[in-house]
Amino acid sequence: MTAHPTGQPRAETAPGIVTFDFAALTPRERYKLLIGAVVPRPIALVTTVDEHGTVNAAPFSFFNCLSADPAILALGVEYRPTGAQKDTGRNVRQTLAFTVNIVSDALLEGMNVCAVPFEPGADELAEAGLTAMPGVKVPCPWIGQAPAAFECRHHTTLGIGNSREIILGEVVYAHFRADAVDPQKLYVDPAALDAVGRMGGHGYATTRDYFDLPTMSVTTWREDPAAANRRR
Repeated sequence: MTAHPTGQPRAETAPGIVTFDFAALTPRERYKLLIGAVVPRPIALVTTVDEHGTVNAAPFSFFNCLSADPAILALGVEYRPTGAQKDTGRNVRQTLAFTVNIVSDALLEGMNVCAVPFEPGADELAEAGLTAMPGVKVPCPWIGQAPAAFECRHHTTLGIGNSREIILGEVVYAHFRADAVDPQKLYVDPAALDAVGRMGGHGYATTRDYFDLPTMSVTTWREDPAAANRRR
């Protein structure tokens, strides 16, 4: 038996395995387990505007690509401790649009500045020394220093409790730095993108330790099991 963080015992399902009943954990305890294990998470530096055109920029690591047809990106947006919406969620509700800027290593410092809890109405991009480029199909700007940026129209908002909502956006336009994509083959160069990911706590990781591992056919697996770990 192993002591639960709140003092309740829990049984091990097998030697060396520790189990957690999520119903018995606090939200903070669940958060720590999830962000420590679901890694690395891609980071979206999201730009939005409010109904008056004021720009907001904020990073989110509860983020991913969920579909290509339609092209859907998802954001997990936490509410403020008071229960009020953060600027990003409120702005998306007002304008039905947002732009996801991919965070590269070169953009990391600017992203961290955008995470500072400035007063409402502050221009995070100006504080971070980042360039706001006009959106083409949405009112939100994209960040000129980003290696890739996706303009999104609001698709669906899922209210999933008292602390968070999931916002789905359909990508309607994309901007890539010229060295990061082959416009004919549509191949995105991971080295040029140089994306960073979020780990647990204050941790981050680069994507520079890169390798290919092709998906095998059934025949390949039967004939050559060693191919399962044949990195290129």
